[in-house]
Amino acid sequence: MDDQQGLAWFGSLEEIAKKSLDYLKKKDLLTKTVSWGVDYSLWPAHLMTSCCGAELAAASSPRFDLERLGFLPFGSPRQTNLILVEGTTTIKMARIVKRSWEQMPSPKWVIAMGACAMDGGIFFDSYNTIVVRDYLPVDVYVPGCPPRPEALAQGVLMLQEKIRRERQELIKTGGDK
Repeated sequence: MDDQQGLAWFGSLEEIAKKSLDYLKKKDLLTKTVSWGVDYSLWPAHLMTSCCGAELAAASSPRFDLERLGFLPFGSPRQTNLILVEGTTTIKMARIVKRSWEQMPSPKWVIAMGACAMDGGIFFDSYNTIVVRDYLPVDVYVPGCPPRPEALAQGVLMLQEKIRRERQELIKTGGDK
């Protein structure tokens, strides 16, 4: 159909592909599908720097199942788009976290999990600890000592909402990211 009112097209494969792509662009389905994929593909490189790692393990267990939110932990930063800093970070470890951040492809985000990651926690006056915001741009803070798995799930949902808002702002301003 030349007026593209329906979903059945006839002709050569090249013509059908062009008509299909035009239809997807017209209906904005391609952008919505890609946006949904980015929102629900938060793959963190988790850096178990302290006791918050146990809560991350609990959040990934069947009881809380953060994977249903698109949150699937990976070990290598080159396949991830999120760094989850869990708890206390020493100055020595901060260099490794920063290097991991630099290896990640864009777009990328950071979740700081636990009181130690947010403000130093019980180690706030130690000579060798550093808070995440001093070496990485933090998108979401998850409070607690250690934070409950439910709090981490809420942090993931907050990050997804932030990603959607940023994308909407880019669309309104005509920017491309």
